Amino acid sequence: MTDDQTPKPSASPTRRALLRGAAAAVGAAAGSGAITGFPTIWAQEIKDITLRHIGVSYSVVQAIGDQAAKDLGFKVSMQNLDTSTAITRFITQPTSVDIPDLEGWQSKVAVARGILQGIDVKKIKEFDNILPIFTKGEYDGKKVSRQGISPYEAMYIDSKDSTKIVEGVHDWMTFLPQVYNADSIGYRPDLVGDPITQWKMLLDPKFKGKSAILDVPNIGIMDAALALESRGDIVYKNKGNMTRAEIDVTINALIDAKKKGQFRATWTTFEQSVELMAAGEVTVQSMWSPAVTAVLAKGIPCTYAPVNVRPDGKEGYRGWCNGMGLMRHLSGKKLDAAYEYLNWYYGGWQGAFVARHGYYSPVPSTAEKFMSANEYAYWYSGKPATDVIKDPYGAPIAKAGSVRDGGSLVERFTNISCWNTVMDENQYMIQRWNEFKSA
Repeated sequence: MTDDQTPKPSASPTRRALLRGAAAAVGAAAGSGAITGFPTIWAQEIKDITLRHIGVSYSVVQAIGDQAAKDLGFKVSMQNLDTSTAITRFITQPTSVDIPDLEGWQSKVAVARGILQGIDVKKIKEFDNILPIFTKGEYDGKKVSRQGISPYEAMYIDSKDSTKIVEGVHDWMTFLPQVYNADSIGYRPDLVGDPITQWKMLLDPKFKGKSAILDVPNIGIMDAALALESRGDIVYKNKGNMTRAEIDVTINALIDAKKKGQFRATWTTFEQSVELMAAGEVTVQSMWSPAVTAVLAKGIPCTYAPVNVRPDGKEGYRGWCNGMGLMRHLSGKKLDAAYEYLNWYYGGWQGAFVARHGYYSPVPSTAEKFMSANEYAYWYSGKPATDVIKDPYGAPIAKAGSVRDGGSLVERFTNISCWNTVMDENQYMIQRWNEFKSA
Protein backbone atom coordinates (compact mmCIF):
# COMPACT_ATOMS: atom_id res chain seq x y z
CA MET A 1 0.00 0.00 0.00
CA THR A 2 1.40 3.37 -1.00
CA ASP A 3 1.50 6.51 1.14
CA ASP A 4 -1.57 8.07 -0.41
CA GLN A 5 -3.52 4.88 0.34
CA THR A 6 -2.45 4.61 3.98
CA PRO A 7 -5.57 4.51 6.18
CA LYS A 8 -5.89 7.51 8.46
CA PRO A 9 -6.31 6.65 12.15
CA SER A 10 -9.80 6.84 13.61
CA ALA A 11 -10.47 9.87 15.77
CA SER A 12 -11.67 7.74 18.68
CA PRO A 13 -11.08 4.14 19.80
CA THR A 14 -13.68 1.57 18.88
CA ARG A 15 -15.64 -0.33 21.51
CA ARG A 16 -13.78 -3.48 20.54
CA ALA A 17 -10.42 -1.75 21.02
CA LEU A 18 -11.51 -0.64 24.49
CA LEU A 19 -12.66 -4.17 25.29
CA ARG A 20 -9.34 -5.60 24.11
CA GLY A 21 -7.49 -3.11 26.27
CA ALA A 22 -9.64 -3.92 29.28
CA ALA A 23 -9.15 -7.63 28.68
CA ALA A 24 -5.39 -7.18 28.52
CA ALA A 25 -5.47 -5.33 31.84
CA VAL A 26 -7.55 -8.08 33.42
CA GLY A 27 -5.15 -10.69 32.08
CA ALA A 28 -2.14 -8.90 33.56
CA ALA A 29 -3.83 -8.59 36.92
CA ALA A 30 -4.91 -12.23 36.89
CA GLY A 31 -1.40 -13.33 36.03
CA SER A 32 0.00 -11.40 38.98
CA GLY A 33 -2.43 -13.03 41.37
CA ALA A 34 -4.25 -9.76 42.12
CA ILE A 35 -7.52 -11.24 40.87
CA THR A 36 -8.70 -14.73 41.70
CA GLY A 37 -11.74 -16.72 40.69
CA PHE A 38 -12.18 -14.85 37.35
CA PRO A 39 -13.79 -17.60 35.21
CA THR A 40 -12.81 -16.52 31.66
CA ILE A 41 -10.69 -13.74 30.25
CA TRP A 42 -12.61 -11.77 27.58
CA ALA A 43 -9.66 -11.60 25.23
CA GLN A 44 -9.43 -15.38 25.20
CA GLU A 45 -13.13 -15.69 24.41
CA ILE A 46 -12.79 -13.26 21.52
CA LYS A 47 -9.74 -15.12 20.19
CA ASP A 48 -11.71 -18.36 20.05
CA ILE A 49 -14.60 -16.92 18.00
CA THR A 50 -14.74 -17.50 14.24
CA LEU A 51 -17.31 -15.77 12.05
CA ARG A 52 -18.10 -17.49 8.75
CA HIS A 53 -18.88 -14.85 6.09
CA ILE A 54 -20.07 -16.47 2.87
CA GLY A 55 -21.03 -14.98 -0.49
CA VAL A 56 -19.87 -13.87 -3.93
CA SER A 57 -16.23 -13.02 -4.66
CA TYR A 58 -16.72 -9.33 -5.44
CA SER A 59 -18.29 -8.74 -2.01
CA VAL A 60 -16.71 -11.32 0.30
CA VAL A 61 -13.03 -10.43 -0.11
CA GLN A 62 -10.23 -12.19 1.77
CA ALA A 63 -8.15 -9.03 2.22
CA ILE A 64 -11.12 -7.35 3.92
CA GLY A 65 -11.69 -10.32 6.22
CA ASP A 66 -8.01 -10.36 7.15
CA GLN A 67 -8.07 -6.68 8.07
CA ALA A 68 -11.26 -7.09 10.08
CA ALA A 69 -9.75 -10.00 12.01
CA LYS A 70 -6.62 -7.96 12.69
CA ASP A 71 -8.62 -5.00 13.99
CA LEU A 72 -11.25 -6.95 15.94
CA GLY A 73 -9.23 -9.72 17.52
CA PHE A 74 -11.26 -12.73 16.38
CA LYS A 75 -11.16 -14.96 13.30
CA VAL A 76 -13.09 -14.20 10.13
CA SER A 77 -13.47 -17.01 7.61
CA MET A 78 -14.32 -15.85 4.08
CA GLN A 79 -15.77 -18.30 1.55
CA ASN A 80 -16.80 -17.49 -2.02
CA LEU A 81 -19.74 -19.11 -3.80
CA ASP A 82 -21.56 -18.04 -6.95
CA THR A 83 -24.91 -16.28 -6.55
CA SER A 84 -27.15 -19.33 -7.01
CA THR A 85 -25.03 -21.65 -4.87
CA ALA A 86 -24.82 -19.07 -2.08
CA ILE A 87 -28.58 -18.66 -1.60
CA THR A 88 -28.99 -22.44 -1.77
CA ARG A 89 -26.37 -22.82 0.98
CA PHE A 90 -28.08 -20.23 3.18
CA ILE A 91 -31.42 -22.02 2.88
CA THR A 92 -30.34 -25.67 3.06
CA GLN A 93 -27.42 -25.37 5.51
CA PRO A 94 -28.23 -22.28 7.61
CA THR A 95 -26.14 -23.27 10.63
CA SER A 96 -23.01 -23.54 8.45
CA VAL A 97 -23.16 -19.77 7.86
CA ASP A 98 -22.89 -16.87 10.32
CA ILE A 99 -22.84 -13.82 8.04
CA PRO A 100 -24.68 -14.40 4.75
CA ASP A 101 -23.78 -11.92 2.04
CA LEU A 102 -27.06 -10.98 0.41
CA GLU A 103 -28.42 -8.93 -2.44
CA GLY A 104 -31.84 -7.36 -1.95
CA TRP A 105 -33.65 -10.15 -3.77
CA GLN A 106 -31.75 -12.81 -1.82
CA SER A 107 -32.72 -11.03 1.39
CA LYS A 108 -36.39 -11.34 0.45
CA VAL A 109 -35.98 -15.07 -0.10
CA ALA A 110 -34.00 -15.56 3.14
CA VAL A 111 -36.46 -13.57 5.26
CA ALA A 112 -39.43 -15.55 3.95
CA ARG A 113 -37.61 -18.80 4.82
CA GLY A 114 -37.09 -17.64 8.42
CA ILE A 115 -33.31 -18.15 8.41
CA LEU A 116 -32.35 -14.59 9.36
CA GLN A 117 -32.70 -12.61 12.55
CA GLY A 118 -33.31 -8.89 12.28
CA ILE A 119 -30.42 -6.45 12.73
CA ASP A 120 -31.17 -3.96 15.50
CA VAL A 121 -30.63 -0.50 13.99
CA LYS A 122 -29.83 0.90 17.44
CA LYS A 123 -26.69 -1.27 17.48
CA ILE A 124 -25.41 0.15 14.17
CA LYS A 125 -23.31 3.16 15.13
CA GLU A 126 -23.38 4.86 11.72
CA PHE A 127 -27.02 4.12 10.90
CA ASP A 128 -27.97 7.80 10.71
CA ASN A 129 -25.17 8.39 8.18
CA ILE A 130 -26.27 5.67 5.73
CA LEU A 131 -27.14 7.24 2.37
CA PRO A 132 -30.88 7.74 1.72
CA ILE A 133 -30.61 5.42 -1.31
CA PHE A 134 -31.13 2.73 1.32
CA THR A 135 -33.05 4.38 4.14
CA LYS A 136 -35.53 6.39 2.06
CA GLY A 137 -35.30 4.99 -1.46
CA GLU A 138 -34.19 8.33 -2.88
CA TYR A 139 -31.04 10.20 -3.72
CA ASP A 140 -30.27 13.83 -4.39
CA GLY A 141 -33.98 14.59 -4.06
CA LYS A 142 -34.97 12.01 -6.69
CA LYS A 143 -36.70 8.70 -6.15
CA VAL A 144 -34.47 5.76 -6.99
CA SER A 145 -35.87 3.39 -9.64
CA ARG A 146 -38.22 0.69 -8.33
CA GLN A 147 -37.76 -1.58 -11.34
CA GLY A 148 -36.40 -4.82 -9.92
CA ILE A 149 -35.81 -4.87 -6.16
CA SER A 150 -34.13 -1.76 -4.80
CA PRO A 151 -32.25 -2.15 -1.48
CA TYR A 152 -34.83 0.06 0.24
CA GLU A 153 -37.64 -2.32 -0.71
CA ALA A 154 -35.88 -5.31 0.86
CA MET A 155 -34.22 -3.74 3.88
CA TYR A 156 -36.74 -3.65 6.72
CA ILE A 157 -38.84 -5.96 8.91
CA ASP A 158 -40.94 -4.94 11.91
CA SER A 159 -39.55 -7.37 14.51
CA LYS A 160 -36.43 -9.42 15.14
CA ASP A 161 -37.99 -12.71 14.03
CA SER A 162 -40.35 -11.45 11.32
CA THR A 163 -40.59 -13.34 8.05
CA LYS A 164 -42.15 -10.46 6.10
CA ILE A 165 -40.51 -7.43 4.48
CA VAL A 166 -42.24 -4.13 5.33
CA GLU A 167 -42.29 -0.69 3.71
CA GLY A 168 -40.47 2.26 5.25
CA VAL A 169 -37.78 2.66 7.88
CA HIS A 170 -38.16 0.38 10.92
CA ASP A 171 -36.07 -0.68 13.91
CA TRP A 172 -35.00 -3.97 12.35
CA MET A 173 -33.06 -4.52 9.13
CA THR A 174 -32.93 -7.66 7.01
CA PHE A 175 -29.37 -6.90 5.92
CA LEU A 176 -26.80 -4.15 6.39
CA PRO A 177 -25.70 -2.68 3.02
CA GLN A 178 -21.94 -2.91 2.61
CA VAL A 179 -21.06 -2.49 -1.07
CA TYR A 180 -22.99 -1.36 -4.14
CA ASN A 181 -22.59 -0.03 -7.65
CA ALA A 182 -24.22 1.00 -10.89
CA ASP A 183 -23.29 -1.57 -13.55
CA SER A 184 -23.05 -1.14 -17.29
CA ILE A 185 -21.06 -2.75 -20.11
CA GLY A 186 -17.30 -2.80 -20.48
CA TYR A 187 -15.43 -2.43 -23.75
CA ARG A 188 -11.95 -2.22 -25.23
CA PRO A 189 -11.64 1.35 -26.60
CA ASP A 190 -8.53 0.37 -28.54
CA LEU A 191 -10.48 -2.30 -30.43
CA VAL A 192 -14.02 -0.99 -30.91
CA GLY A 193 -13.52 2.44 -32.48
CA ASP A 194 -16.18 4.95 -31.42
CA PRO A 195 -17.07 5.34 -27.70
CA ILE A 196 -19.93 3.13 -26.47
CA THR A 197 -22.74 4.72 -24.45
CA GLN A 198 -25.66 2.39 -25.22
CA TRP A 199 -26.59 -1.12 -24.07
CA LYS A 200 -27.69 -2.12 -27.57
CA MET A 201 -24.04 -2.53 -28.55
CA LEU A 202 -24.10 -5.93 -26.81
CA LEU A 203 -26.26 -7.08 -29.69
CA ASP A 204 -24.76 -4.98 -32.51
CA PRO A 205 -23.69 -7.19 -35.47
CA LYS A 206 -20.55 -5.03 -35.62
CA PHE A 207 -19.34 -7.04 -32.63
CA LYS A 208 -20.42 -10.46 -33.89
CA GLY A 209 -18.32 -13.12 -32.18
CA LYS A 210 -16.73 -10.47 -29.95
CA SER A 211 -19.58 -9.94 -27.45
CA ALA A 212 -20.26 -11.71 -24.15
CA ILE A 213 -23.08 -11.70 -21.63
CA LEU A 214 -23.32 -12.60 -17.95
CA ASP A 215 -24.59 -16.11 -17.24
CA VAL A 216 -26.39 -15.46 -13.95
CA PRO A 217 -30.00 -15.75 -15.16
CA ASN A 218 -31.56 -13.18 -12.79
CA ILE A 219 -28.99 -10.57 -13.81
CA GLY A 220 -28.11 -11.60 -17.36
CA ILE A 221 -31.71 -11.34 -18.51
CA MET A 222 -31.85 -7.72 -17.32
CA ASP A 223 -28.66 -6.89 -19.23
CA ALA A 224 -30.38 -8.39 -22.27
CA ALA A 225 -33.55 -6.39 -21.54
CA LEU A 226 -31.56 -3.17 -21.28
CA ALA A 227 -29.99 -3.98 -24.66
CA LEU A 228 -33.36 -4.70 -26.27
CA GLU A 229 -34.95 -1.55 -24.88
CA SER A 230 -31.93 0.40 -26.07
CA ARG A 231 -32.33 -1.09 -29.53
CA GLY A 232 -36.04 -0.22 -29.58
CA ASP A 233 -37.38 -3.78 -29.68
CA ILE A 234 -39.62 -3.49 -26.61
CA VAL A 235 -40.53 -1.24 -23.69
CA TYR A 236 -40.89 -3.28 -20.49
CA LYS A 237 -43.36 -2.35 -17.80
CA ASN A 238 -40.78 -3.56 -15.25
CA LYS A 239 -37.55 -5.17 -16.48
CA GLY A 240 -37.06 -6.58 -13.00
CA ASN A 241 -40.38 -8.39 -12.94
CA MET A 242 -41.22 -9.42 -16.49
CA THR A 243 -44.39 -11.08 -17.65
CA ARG A 244 -44.10 -14.43 -19.42
CA ALA A 245 -44.64 -12.67 -22.73
CA GLU A 246 -41.79 -10.25 -21.97
CA ILE A 247 -39.53 -13.12 -20.92
CA ASP A 248 -40.30 -14.86 -24.21
CA VAL A 249 -39.46 -11.76 -26.26
CA THR A 250 -36.17 -11.39 -24.38
CA ILE A 251 -35.03 -15.00 -24.55
CA ASN A 252 -36.11 -15.43 -28.16
CA ALA A 253 -33.98 -12.41 -29.08
CA LEU A 254 -30.99 -13.89 -27.20
CA ILE A 255 -31.42 -17.25 -28.93
CA ASP A 256 -31.62 -15.52 -32.31
CA ALA A 257 -28.44 -13.54 -31.58
CA LYS A 258 -26.63 -16.64 -30.38
CA LYS A 259 -27.54 -18.63 -33.50
CA LYS A 260 -26.18 -15.78 -35.60
CA GLY A 261 -22.86 -16.03 -33.75
CA GLN A 262 -23.13 -12.80 -31.73
CA PHE A 263 -21.68 -14.16 -28.48
CA ARG A 264 -18.12 -15.34 -28.05
CA ALA A 265 -18.98 -16.57 -24.55
CA THR A 266 -21.11 -16.32 -21.47
CA TRP A 267 -19.41 -15.89 -18.09
CA THR A 268 -20.28 -16.42 -14.41
CA THR A 269 -17.34 -14.90 -12.48
CA PHE A 270 -15.61 -11.58 -12.91
CA GLU A 271 -12.30 -13.43 -13.29
CA GLN A 272 -13.66 -15.04 -16.45
CA SER A 273 -14.76 -11.67 -17.82
CA VAL A 274 -11.29 -10.27 -17.11
CA GLU A 275 -9.62 -13.07 -19.06
CA LEU A 276 -11.97 -12.62 -22.03
CA MET A 277 -11.45 -8.88 -22.18
CA ALA A 278 -7.72 -8.83 -21.48
CA ALA A 279 -7.07 -11.42 -24.18
CA GLY A 280 -9.15 -9.48 -26.70
CA GLU A 281 -11.44 -12.49 -27.21
CA VAL A 282 -14.33 -10.13 -26.55
CA THR A 283 -14.41 -6.39 -27.09
CA VAL A 284 -17.79 -5.56 -25.50
CA GLN A 285 -19.59 -7.41 -22.72
CA SER A 286 -21.62 -7.32 -19.54
CA MET A 287 -19.05 -6.37 -16.93
CA TRP A 288 -18.54 -5.59 -13.24
CA SER A 289 -16.44 -2.73 -11.95
CA PRO A 290 -13.60 -4.77 -10.39
CA ALA A 291 -13.24 -6.63 -13.68
CA VAL A 292 -12.69 -3.34 -15.50
CA THR A 293 -10.20 -2.36 -12.78
CA ALA A 294 -8.40 -5.70 -13.12
CA VAL A 295 -8.02 -5.28 -16.89
CA LEU A 296 -6.68 -1.74 -16.40
CA ALA A 297 -4.23 -3.04 -13.79
CA LYS A 298 -2.76 -5.26 -16.52
CA GLY A 299 -2.01 -2.15 -18.55
CA ILE A 300 -4.78 -2.89 -21.04
CA PRO A 301 -7.33 -0.18 -21.92
CA CYS A 302 -10.89 -0.90 -20.76
CA THR A 303 -13.82 1.49 -20.39
CA TYR A 304 -17.02 1.14 -18.34
CA ALA A 305 -19.65 2.60 -20.65
CA PRO A 306 -21.48 5.67 -19.29
CA VAL A 307 -25.10 4.71 -19.99
CA ASN A 308 -26.95 7.69 -18.53
CA VAL A 309 -30.69 7.86 -19.10
CA ARG A 310 -31.54 9.77 -22.28
CA PRO A 311 -34.49 12.14 -22.89
CA ASP A 312 -36.40 9.24 -24.50
CA GLY A 313 -36.05 7.25 -21.25
CA LYS A 314 -33.70 4.67 -22.73
CA GLU A 315 -30.47 3.45 -21.16
CA GLY A 316 -29.58 3.69 -17.48
CA TYR A 317 -27.47 1.58 -15.15
CA ARG A 318 -28.37 -1.73 -13.53
CA GLY A 319 -28.01 -1.15 -9.80
CA TRP A 320 -27.13 -3.69 -7.17
CA CYS A 321 -26.25 -3.80 -3.50
CA ASN A 322 -24.79 -6.53 -1.31
CA GLY A 323 -25.25 -6.51 2.43
CA MET A 324 -24.56 -8.65 5.46
CA GLY A 325 -27.25 -10.54 7.35
CA LEU A 326 -27.28 -12.29 10.69
CA MET A 327 -28.26 -15.95 10.64
CA ARG A 328 -30.92 -16.85 13.18
CA HIS A 329 -28.73 -19.31 15.10
CA LEU A 330 -26.31 -16.57 16.27
CA SER A 331 -26.53 -15.76 19.97
CA GLY A 332 -24.45 -14.77 22.99
CA LYS A 333 -20.87 -13.62 22.49
CA LYS A 334 -20.84 -14.80 18.88
CA LEU A 335 -23.78 -12.50 18.14
CA ASP A 336 -21.93 -9.68 19.94
CA ALA A 337 -18.91 -10.36 17.75
CA ALA A 338 -21.13 -10.32 14.65
CA TYR A 339 -22.40 -6.84 15.54
CA GLU A 340 -18.82 -5.67 16.03
CA TYR A 341 -18.04 -7.05 12.57
CA LEU A 342 -20.99 -5.25 10.97
CA ASN A 343 -19.99 -1.98 12.62
CA TRP A 344 -16.38 -2.43 11.50
CA TYR A 345 -17.54 -2.31 7.87
CA TYR A 346 -18.78 1.23 8.42
CA GLY A 347 -15.55 2.30 10.09
CA GLY A 348 -14.04 3.36 6.76
CA TRP A 349 -11.24 0.90 5.93
CA GLN A 350 -13.49 -1.42 3.92
CA GLY A 351 -15.20 1.52 2.22
CA ALA A 352 -11.86 2.87 1.01
CA PHE A 353 -10.71 -0.58 -0.13
CA VAL A 354 -13.80 -1.25 -2.29
CA ALA A 355 -13.70 2.32 -3.66
CA ARG A 356 -10.42 1.47 -5.35
CA HIS A 357 -12.32 -1.27 -7.22
CA GLY A 358 -14.89 1.31 -8.31
CA TYR A 359 -17.49 0.33 -5.70
CA TYR A 360 -19.17 2.53 -3.09
CA SER A 361 -19.69 2.50 0.68
CA PRO A 362 -23.17 3.22 2.09
CA VAL A 363 -21.37 5.61 4.50
CA PRO A 364 -18.98 7.64 2.29
CA SER A 365 -18.13 9.97 5.18
CA THR A 366 -16.10 7.26 6.93
CA ALA A 367 -14.56 5.86 3.73
CA GLU A 368 -13.27 9.34 2.91
CA LYS A 369 -11.11 9.29 6.08
CA PHE A 370 -9.15 6.34 4.67
CA MET A 371 -8.69 7.81 1.17
CA SER A 372 -6.47 10.55 -0.20
CA ALA A 373 -8.23 13.71 -1.38
CA ASN A 374 -7.29 12.73 -4.94
CA GLU A 375 -8.87 9.29 -4.58
CA TYR A 376 -12.12 10.51 -3.06
CA ALA A 377 -12.53 13.28 -5.63
CA TYR A 378 -11.95 10.79 -8.47
CA TRP A 379 -14.10 7.88 -7.26
CA TYR A 380 -16.96 9.70 -5.52
CA SER A 381 -17.08 13.20 -6.98
CA GLY A 382 -16.24 12.41 -10.60
CA LYS A 383 -13.46 15.00 -10.72
CA PRO A 384 -10.26 14.67 -12.78
CA ALA A 385 -7.46 12.85 -10.96
CA THR A 386 -4.65 15.08 -9.79
CA ASP A 387 -2.28 12.12 -9.54
CA VAL A 388 -2.12 8.46 -10.53
CA ILE A 389 -5.12 6.39 -9.37
CA LYS A 390 -4.32 2.91 -8.06
CA ASP A 391 -6.35 -0.22 -7.38
CA PRO A 392 -6.64 -1.75 -3.87
CA TYR A 393 -3.34 -3.58 -4.32
CA GLY A 394 -1.32 -0.59 -5.54
CA ALA A 395 -1.40 -1.18 -9.31
CA PRO A 396 -1.89 2.02 -11.36
CA ILE A 397 -5.19 2.08 -13.27
CA ALA A 398 -5.68 5.74 -14.28
CA LYS A 399 -3.37 8.64 -15.06
CA ALA A 400 -3.53 12.18 -13.73
CA GLY A 401 -6.26 14.06 -15.58
CA SER A 402 -8.46 10.98 -15.98
CA VAL A 403 -12.14 11.14 -15.04
CA ARG A 404 -14.10 8.16 -13.74
CA ASP A 405 -16.35 6.51 -16.35
CA GLY A 406 -19.90 7.70 -15.72
CA GLY A 407 -18.90 10.55 -13.43
CA SER A 408 -19.88 11.07 -9.80
CA LEU A 409 -21.90 8.96 -7.39
CA VAL A 410 -24.82 11.36 -7.85
CA GLU A 411 -24.68 11.11 -11.65
CA ARG A 412 -24.59 7.33 -11.58
CA PHE A 413 -27.26 6.70 -8.95
CA THR A 414 -29.74 9.21 -10.35
CA ASN A 415 -29.48 7.23 -13.60
CA ILE A 416 -30.44 3.75 -12.35
CA SER A 417 -32.82 1.96 -14.73
CA CYS A 418 -33.36 -1.23 -12.73
CA TRP A 419 -32.03 -3.28 -9.81
CA ASN A 420 -30.97 -6.90 -9.54
CA THR A 421 -34.00 -8.97 -8.66
CA VAL A 422 -35.92 -12.23 -8.51
CA MET A 423 -39.06 -12.22 -10.66
CA ASP A 424 -42.51 -13.57 -9.88
CA GLU A 425 -42.03 -15.77 -12.97
CA ASN A 426 -38.54 -16.80 -11.84
CA GLN A 427 -38.91 -20.53 -12.56
CA TYR A 428 -40.23 -19.90 -16.03
CA MET A 429 -37.47 -17.35 -16.67
CA ILE A 430 -34.76 -19.84 -15.64
CA GLN A 431 -36.32 -22.53 -17.82
CA ARG A 432 -36.20 -20.18 -20.80
CA TRP A 433 -32.67 -18.99 -19.93
CA ASN A 434 -31.51 -22.61 -20.01
CA GLU A 435 -33.02 -22.89 -23.50
CA PHE A 436 -30.85 -19.93 -24.52
CA LYS A 437 -27.77 -21.60 -23.00
CA SER A 438 -28.40 -24.88 -24.85
CA ALA A 439 -29.43 -23.30 -28.16
